[in-house]
Order: sequence, then structure tokens, then C-alpha cells
Amino acid sequence: MAKIKYYYDTETCRYERIKTSTTDIVINALGLMFLCITFGFIFSLIYSEYFPSSKEVQLIKENEDLLYSYDLLQKEIENTNDMLANLQDRDENIYRVIFEMDPIPMEIRNAGSGGSQKFQDLLDKKLSREKLIHGTLKKVDQLRRKMYIQTKSYDDLVEMAKNKNKLLAAMPAIQPIANKDLKRFASGFGYRLHPILKVKKMHTGCDFSAPKGTPIYATGDGVVITVEFNRGYGKQVEIDHGFGYITKYAHMNEFNVKKGQKVSRGQVIGKVGSTGLSVAPHLHYEVIHKGKKKNPVHYFYNDLSPEQFEILVEMASRENSSLGY
Repeated sequence: MAKIKYYYDTETCRYERIKTSTTDIVINALGLMFLCITFGFIFSLIYSEYFPSSKEVQLIKENEDLLYSYDLLQKEIENTNDMLANLQDRDENIYRVIFEMDPIPMEIRNAGSGGSQKFQDLLDKKLSREKLIHGTLKKVDQLRRKMYIQTKSYDDLVEMAKNKNKLLAAMPAIQPIANKDLKRFASGFGYRLHPILKVKKMHTGCDFSAPKGTPIYATGDGVVITVEFNRGYGKQVEIDHGFGYITKYAHMNEFNVKKGQKVSRGQVIGKVGSTGLSVAPHLHYEVIHKGKKKNPVHYFYNDLSPEQFEILVEMASRENSSLGY
């Protein structure tokens, strides 16, 4: 039963009954409702903050697991990149050096990302973790490209290894005339005094002094590509050995081969003479590898002992006059 409330009226000196209007009741009810809603909202916020629902707990757990897996994935990518870098280093500085193959340019080894539109479909989805996912996919894609380039490099190395015996037979690895005692070596590679002009000029091969008619030998297996007379080199023969190697034999007296003929290392291809710009009977011999003229002495390792090779290198370094150009 509701309590009846009174108040003391000073004018009538009597207790009068308090009458509550409908408006007051409605206002009081709305006020109470507002307070309940406000406190309920605040309580729900506090509860959700400190007491998440089971679904929220599950989502939080899944998010933590995903972040942990992401960190592991990043470490795996870094480890794989380190392993790949090691393989690239061995490929560049060991295998390619052994087989005398050109290095792979770094801009090719580093492999581009494939264009800015490669992951456009992913970007269009506006994912909440867009940068994280996009960055990871770019790293994986670049790693995949680097690995592909490395596998292609190994394919080339395998092919070169299969041809190693052919390469060893083709390389110009002996002296072009009989010279066991090294006494026929006259002038080396580098700037030398020109025998006719009497000025220093680049001598692109080495000279072997020998009597006219001394046999000249092919220094490696190959195919004769030039048999001709040249004003400077006189009678000359050029042999293409493959694998980027060409040898030139100049100032010859006579030829023993024809253009297009296959020759083997040690085969007589002609005789020593003094044709062209020459001041005495001798052989001018050159080694050309991939278009660049090399010091022939560095290839005389197949018919010399280590001691003889050192002596020949020292003789080749002396700045004397050449016998022809």
C-alpha cells in the first residue's frame, strides 16, 4: 500500500495531504529511466572492457595467434633471404669463376617486384591489415623471383659442367711452339718498344723467336676461321676454340690448314716466318677471350711445371722490344 505523504501548511496551521500530479509522475519515471539507461551503458562499457564476451575472447586469441604466425613468417622470409644470398655469393665467386662465366648483374639478381598493379585486386578489397598483408606478399614475390633466377643460373652451370671436358680441350693451354727450355720466349704482353717505329705501343700478344720453318702448333681444339695475309700481321691464322676463345698466329711463313678445318691441340698449323711488320723470324701469338685480348702467358699451364711457369711470367714482365706488331 502506497504511503500517503503530508506537509504542514503555515497559513492554515494544518497538515495537508501531498497530491502528486500525473505530469510529475511521468517526469519522475522518465528521469529514473534515463538514470537506469545511463548507468546500464556505463556498466556495459566497463564490463566489456574488463570482462569480454566468449566470442571476443576467441577473436582476441585468434588475432594474437595470427600476429605470432606473422612474426614467424617474417623470420622465415629473412632466413630464406640469407640462405639465398649465400647461394648467390657462392654462385658468383666460386662456380662462375671456375667455369669462367660472366657474373649476373645485381639488377637482375635483385629481381623487380613486377609492377605496382601486381596486387591491385588485394588493394581494392580495402582490408584492415592491408599494408601488413601487401608488404608480406611483395617480399614473398620478390623472394620467389630471386630463387627462379638462381635456379636458371644453376641450369647454366650444370650445362657448363657437362661441357667441362670440351672446355678443357678447347682452352689454349700450351705454348704455340716447342719451348721447354723457355729460351725462345722473346717479348711479353703489354707496352713494348715498337721495333720499327721506336716508340712504346701496346703489344697485344707475345713473341717467340725461332728459325724460319719451325712448326707452329694449335694451342687448343677448335675450328680455323682465318687463313690470310695481313699487312701488319703478315701471314696469319685464327682459330675459334668455342667458349669465347680465339687464338691468333701471325708472321707465319706458310700454312698447313684451311679455313673451316677442325684442328686439335698440338696439331701443326703452319711454319714460323717473318712476314708483315717483322724484323726477324718469330711467331706473334695472341689469346682473345670474349672480344678482349688477354695475356697469353696466363694460359701456358698445360706443358710447364710450376717453376717454369714462374720463370716465364717473370720473363714476360720485362719491358723489352718486340719483334713485330
